[in-house]
Amino acid sequence: MSLKADGAVLASRVLDPYPLRALEASLADLPSRPGLRLNGRLALYDLLTQDGIIGQLAAGAIGPDARPVRAVLFDKTAEANWRLGWHQDRTIAVVRKQEIEGFGPWSVKAGLVHVEPPFAFLERMVTLRVHLDPVGPDNAPLLIAPGSHRLGRIPVNQIEDVVAASGAQACLADAGDVWIYSTPIIHASDVAVRPWRRRVLQVDYSAEALPGGLEWLGV
Repeated sequence: MSLKADGAVLASRVLDPYPLRALEASLADLPSRPGLRLNGRLALYDLLTQDGIIGQLAAGAIGPDARPVRAVLFDKTAEANWRLGWHQDRTIAVVRKQEIEGFGPWSVKAGLVHVEPPFAFLERMVTLRVHLDPVGPDNAPLLIAPGSHRLGRIPVNQIEDVVAASGAQACLADAGDVWIYSTPIIHASDVAVRPWRRRVLQVDYSAEALPGGLEWLGV
């Protein structure tokens, strides 16, 4: 599988009822939050590794060495209904802080160490959004700026101009659908107009090792 020129592709209904139920079961005990970072959930890892039904999609996009390097659960409901403005994802999760030229600034999110790598690392990554619930136009679908992944690191004060020039595409989905997109693509999410539960597992994949002993945190 290769990404389209706009930087995103829908792998439609790749999860049949059994793996979809297995994925739901692996996440059932987690709280509803705008973005819950996941680590150390073995049942989830079996689905995300390159031999798993989800990981195979990433391997098809960036090669057989693809591995999950960060996972975040978004669980949007009528009670937890938020907006995420236009932005690029620029940080990765690592095991520990280790000063390496070109990596920084550093931060800690939900107790996990994050760092901004050289942008070339992000350009070779893909992100998968696995939908546990249907996402229609009124239920806060992911919005992307088509083609923006080809523009490199975009200064924050220029992002709105890029979106105005690129336009916005809504990534609608059925339960079991997976959207795959180039990790640096500019994206956003509005509040749901008619909210119902919208669970999305977002997983970043890379096919390369980090330099200087720096280690991906993984999932």
